[in-house]
Amino acid sequence: MGTIQALCVSEKKGTLKKPVHRALFRTEWGIVGDAHAGNWHRQVSFLGQEEIEAFRRRGADVRFGSFGENIAADGFCFRELPVGSRLRCGEVWFEITQIGKECHKSCAIRQQVGDCIMPREGVFARVLHGGWITVGDTLTLADGEAMPLDAAVITASDKGSRGERIDQSGPKVRAMLEAAGYLVSDLVVLPDEREDIEHKLREYADRGIGLIVTTGGTGFSVRDVTPEATLAVCDRLAPGIPEAMRALSMQVTHRAMLSRAQAGICKRSLIVNLPGSVKAAGECLGFVLPELKHGIAILRGDAGECGRS
Repeated sequence: MGTIQALCVSEKKGTLKKPVHRALFRTEWGIVGDAHAGNWHRQVSFLGQEEIEAFRRRGADVRFGSFGENIAADGFCFRELPVGSRLRCGEVWFEITQIGKECHKSCAIRQQVGDCIMPREGVFARVLHGGWITVGDTLTLADGEAMPLDAAVITASDKGSRGERIDQSGPKVRAMLEAAGYLVSDLVVLPDEREDIEHKLREYADRGIGLIVTTGGTGFSVRDVTPEATLAVCDRLAPGIPEAMRALSMQVTHRAMLSRAQAGICKRSLIVNLPGSVKAAGECLGFVLPELKHGIAILRGDAGECGRS
């Protein structure tokens, strides 16, 4: 366990980073506004405060960010942590992906401070769950600890968004999720506008919320666009989930074949579409809810594959 001593960002790669008091971390991206953030394995860099202090004792005038580190923390010798180790700071989770790196002699950092200790002492990580971190927050080694099971609910309804209809499906879904052990961080009612739904889905995925459930907008109406919004943001589809919901719902009503609900994966989040009516939303969620935890655990790296002996 240690304490965040500095958070640093830069607009360009290979330059000294500047300390900031607070930073927003985006799932599978890094720090918002930092040049090293991106869809790769070195999204965030860590450096121990003791290693920085040891360099200062050699007479060098270096500040936090001088070696290009994103996070400086005490209590850790980061190079001793093996690849795959997990770190947690509040709601933000990291997984170490690389120990040290190759440093070019002509890099701006080496030219300005005379040496670069990141290749020897620093580590790199990807963001598994996003959120805010503030200087002074506690950083913890989280190996063997499962990420909290969180969820968010979106109701797509023109009338509901205008206050002309009380949303009942969203609260029903939230109650079922909470009873199943999920921490529901948000419930929002949006109009049946594809861009609005896409934006909210991406926002939740950037935070790394494990399960994102939508209700409404899955039928044949011209305004029903939730499946299209879901397909637009997903990296991979999970067709077995809506197939199961439709197959089991067919035992209740043959109109279930008209559902266009989708399910898929965006970053570290699972998105599942449900019908808009309270009864159908509750039934469909009940059909698949027991299996979703295992899927989310696999997606987050907290569990193995689905095969059984």
